[in-house]
Amino acid sequence: MSEVLVAEPKPITRARKPKWLRVKLPTGEEYRKVRQIVSDHKLHTICESGNCPNMGECWGEGTATFMILGNICTRSCGFCAVATGRPDKIDPFEPLRVAKSVKLMSVKHCVITSVDRDDLRDGGSEVWAQTVQTVRRLSPQTTMETLIPDFRGDWNNLERIIEVAPEIVSHNLETVRRLTKEVRIQAKYDRSLEVLRRLKRGGMRTKSGIMVGLGESTQEVFETMDDLRSVDVDILTIGQYLQPTPKHLAVQEFVTPEQFEEYREIGLAKGFRYVESGPLVRSSYHAEKHLF
Repeated sequence: MSEVLVAEPKPITRARKPKWLRVKLPTGEEYRKVRQIVSDHKLHTICESGNCPNMGECWGEGTATFMILGNICTRSCGFCAVATGRPDKIDPFEPLRVAKSVKLMSVKHCVITSVDRDDLRDGGSEVWAQTVQTVRRLSPQTTMETLIPDFRGDWNNLERIIEVAPEIVSHNLETVRRLTKEVRIQAKYDRSLEVLRRLKRGGMRTKSGIMVGLGESTQEVFETMDDLRSVDVDILTIGQYLQPTPKHLAVQEFVTPEQFEEYREIGLAKGFRYVESGPLVRSSYHAEKHLF
């Protein structure tokens, strides 16, 4: 009887990150100061929860993006490092803690985001409004950007954001239309566009961001730009998707800095007032520059 040879499975290899994606380890006195404030006030930051590669740079400059409504999300997006599950109860003191920290850090431009809270009737919009109002009361000179969820298309909840009128309101498409169901499992591409449309009608300066390297084509990126301009979005951010854990979607491509520069130039030509495009760009990266 002849011997049957079974080929051993080849080990799975992951593409090595190119040199343009290397970041320095966070260090410095200002970084340590921000980390201490975040720890002392029991704050959540998307910098930590989202494994942001720019945390060292931003914290080193005394800035951070605060994440409200806890650090457990009710959605399970295929790209996001934030934990998914049943969130804790709303903390009524969270708006005050965030506002006190903003004042303590002497933040000139504050970025606030949140997890999705589909478990709440108001989607967390009341805490959102309270946080903006409390920051304004304690630090009246501080400008704000709010990176908000879609509130499942409940426009009454969205109206609470418009009423408190942050200087910039951001809502991310994250990816192109074709990949939305895979990348943002519980989200809808057109619903996100409607969020941005209603924000603009409410007089907001609007912003959105996408990731590349998930398998999209350059033409699909251009079509996404057109969709965002169709609802008069002012500011666009484009960054490289990085797989946070082996359980998340794999990187399909590492986009070159030259391609990012082309996206920036084309975005400006299409009418965006500001385009932040680069391998390490994230939604709140250089956010203070978007106050034109």
